[in-house]
Order: sequence, then structure tokens, then C-alpha cells
Amino acid sequence: MRDRRRSRGYRAERDLVIRLWRLGFAVLRAPASGAKIKRADYPDIVAIKDGKIAVFEVKSRKELSTIYIEEEQLRKLKTFTQRAGGKAYVAVKIPRIEWKFIPIEELERTPKGRYRVHRDIIAKSPGLEKVLADLGLLKTLKDYIKNKENDL
Repeated sequence: MRDRRRSRGYRAERDLVIRLWRLGFAVLRAPASGAKIKRADYPDIVAIKDGKIAVFEVKSRKELSTIYIEEEQLRKLKTFTQRAGGKAYVAVKIPRIEWKFIPIEELERTPKGRYRVHRDIIAKSPGLEKVLADLGLLKTLKDYIKNKENDL
């Protein structure tokens, strides 16, 4: 069962890498993200476009359910993100549901010290357009109007 979960996780990570690459990001997937590396803090995926950096912890589930993240895992994600100067998200992939992205600031700390994202929050979370907007990479109608006015 663990191998199936791991395989599903790898597929989800590869899917997100491909989606980000098609949007013009330079993308790195850290294959050692789940390893016990002592000297470095690796996220699952790092995506860079026009000097903007997004860092992702990828979670994949068979169905919509609450996700828990260990304190140490979140600490490593925060450390990497601070060093890179980017924005960090938990990216959630559930079959037949589009990707969901939750900024790490929205995670809830549990009494046991873990962090969680409740299933209702995941269900309401936005897709990839939220990441693009947060990074200032999503063109708005105002941007298109301004470009048209400059063309005149």
C-alpha cells in the first residue's frame, strides 16, 4: 500500500511539473524530497518564471480528505522558501478534481504540533491561477487594456 501511495505521489509531482513547464516556468522536482537528508531542506517542486519563485509541497489523495503535514516538513519548506525568496504552497491533487493550492500561511496548527488543511478548505481552494496571481504573473483585463492603449 505504501508503494501505491508513493507512486501516486510521484505521478502527481510529475503532472504538476509538466503543467508548470507548459506555462513557461523553469521547474525542478527534488527527487530526494522524501529522503532523510540532514544538510539541506528540499521542497518537492521549485518553479521559477521571470524571477518569481513558487515552492510546492505536493500531496496526492484518492479522495477529498483532510491533509496533515509534520512540523519538521513544514519547517524545511519555510526555510527553503525564505532562502529562495519565493512563495510556498501545499499543492493538492485529487482524481477528477483540478489541482488545489493552499498558501502555507493558511495551514492550521494542531494541538500535537502538526499542521493540517481541512477537506473543506481544500475543496474551496483555488487552482493554479491563484499561484500565478500571487506571483504577479496573471494578466488582468487592465493589463490588456493598457497594452492596447500603448499600441495606439
